[in-house]
Amino acid sequence: MAERLENGDQGDIARDGSVDLRGNPVHRSERGGWKACYFIIAYELIERMAYYSIQSNLVSYLTNKLHEGTVEAANNVTNWVGTGFLTPILGAYIADAYLGQYWTFIIGSALYLLGMIILTLAVSVPKLKPPPCKVTCERASSLQQAVFFIGLYTIAVANGCTKPNVTTLGANQFDETNPKEKMQKHSFFNWWMSSIFLGTLFSPTVLVYLQDNINFSIGYGVPTIALFVSMVIFLVGTPFYRHKLAQSSPFTKMTRVIVVSIRNWQLPLPCNGEDPSQIDTRVAWHKSSIQPTKSMRFLDKAAIKSNSDSKWTSCSITEIEETKQMISMLPILVSLILPCTMIAQINTLFVKQGATLDRHMGPHFQIPPASLVVFVTITMLVSVVLYDRYFIKVLRSWTRNPRGITILQRIGTGIFLQVMTMLFASIIEHRRLSIVNKEAHTSLSIFFLLPQFVFMGLADSFLVVGQTEFFYDQAPDSMKSLGSSYTMTAYGIGNFLSSFILQLVSDITKKQGKGWVLNDLNSSRLDYYYALLTAVNALNFIFFLFVSRMYKYRVELFSSTHERTEDEAEKGGHLEF
Repeated sequence: MAERLENGDQGDIARDGSVDLRGNPVHRSERGGWKACYFIIAYELIERMAYYSIQSNLVSYLTNKLHEGTVEAANNVTNWVGTGFLTPILGAYIADAYLGQYWTFIIGSALYLLGMIILTLAVSVPKLKPPPCKVTCERASSLQQAVFFIGLYTIAVANGCTKPNVTTLGANQFDETNPKEKMQKHSFFNWWMSSIFLGTLFSPTVLVYLQDNINFSIGYGVPTIALFVSMVIFLVGTPFYRHKLAQSSPFTKMTRVIVVSIRNWQLPLPCNGEDPSQIDTRVAWHKSSIQPTKSMRFLDKAAIKSNSDSKWTSCSITEIEETKQMISMLPILVSLILPCTMIAQINTLFVKQGATLDRHMGPHFQIPPASLVVFVTITMLVSVVLYDRYFIKVLRSWTRNPRGITILQRIGTGIFLQVMTMLFASIIEHRRLSIVNKEAHTSLSIFFLLPQFVFMGLADSFLVVGQTEFFYDQAPDSMKSLGSSYTMTAYGIGNFLSSFILQLVSDITKKQGKGWVLNDLNSSRLDYYYALLTAVNALNFIFFLFVSRMYKYRVELFSSTHERTEDEAEKGGHLEF
């Protein structure tokens, strides 16, 4: 490396600040790009298989093996999923401020494997699980519950270290200053999600079948071994990875900007074109290569520098503009919480619905209820590939946007399709209940629920990929992990909100004499519950349209220091339908 630099061979050096693990500049031909992403994507594919082998059928295990009620089991699933999606905030903080994405990910992977081992033991050792139901079902003991949930929440904590960092590490393998790699990066998020979908295909089919028809020991043991293999694959790819040096904590930077701006609230802001030294001889305007924007002008007061050398007396304009950008994404984040609540229904109530229908295929084979989730995955996979290969090309000629449509338009399309999906789910459930009330034993096939799974997969192909790309793309360069954690935060809060709404509706409707969600879904009114979710998400869609119209894309804000790119063609950064 040193000889090549001395000989002036610098044209191949990554110009986005990428380094190796020792902090040396890297050459694009030697590290990064798709050759590095193959190892990262392989890990993600297998890890998602392991994760969804638990999540897809967790509600069934909690009700059938630990003997919990429907509402309790559904809430335990969403609370666990929610925790797993909120911990990435901590993982992003550790990565950005101290360890970097690579080492934070390695630590998280080790914890992940430990959690899988504990969980496998919890479902395998007889003393760690309650006996099968006889006349009555014996509840799991405190010890049995403790071991099982320790394994679950160890995985949730580990997910916080792995999820935001593996996504960021993968995206960092492409140098945005290189036109070719910049275009490859646009496709990366589509193929990244495709790898996740492929990983999840194996879970609700093969692994869930093993869990329901053989035992959970094998159903959890196989993904545990696979996870170990995926860690080895990731480590083998280490010589090919590009890395970004850990910088100061984005939380610290943002907090400092807010604190200093409040402290300087009485000081006047310099006027455009006016020499700040003429305003007050005791202060000076902090210079930066990034010019201040007109949004959130109050925060600009943090740039008024006093005579003190303390970092907590003034901030650079770069720090202020980065803070503004992270704050500006918060309304979008809020608007994505309810859509994530809708997604939470897939592995909870959708699966419980499937258990009430005829699952036979032939005389000897029964479809596990959780296997219907595979149709969400298949639909997402096909939709993403078609979107990347055909849909974008058609729209490019019309919109002149390299992405085809803006990221927010893609997200908005997903939310609209999701509203329609929950409406279809309500209609389908109403039809199911009307048939159940006429027949003592329903002859409806489990595939009666297929439309709501397919439409949810179509909606997610727009929504899930869009929000993943949005929060990474729009986060400042020094806060990419924090930006990725915004995606996880929406899922986390969305799952906790699902638990809250379900418990609230269950309690209120029971007091009125007719519970909407009971242990026996044939005696419930799940159609009313889905209709409620449809109405709430429709209102949220209107809110999303409003905040999207107000949002300005990052490249506009930093256009003074960045070359004009395709995102600036996104019609001023506004969402237009």
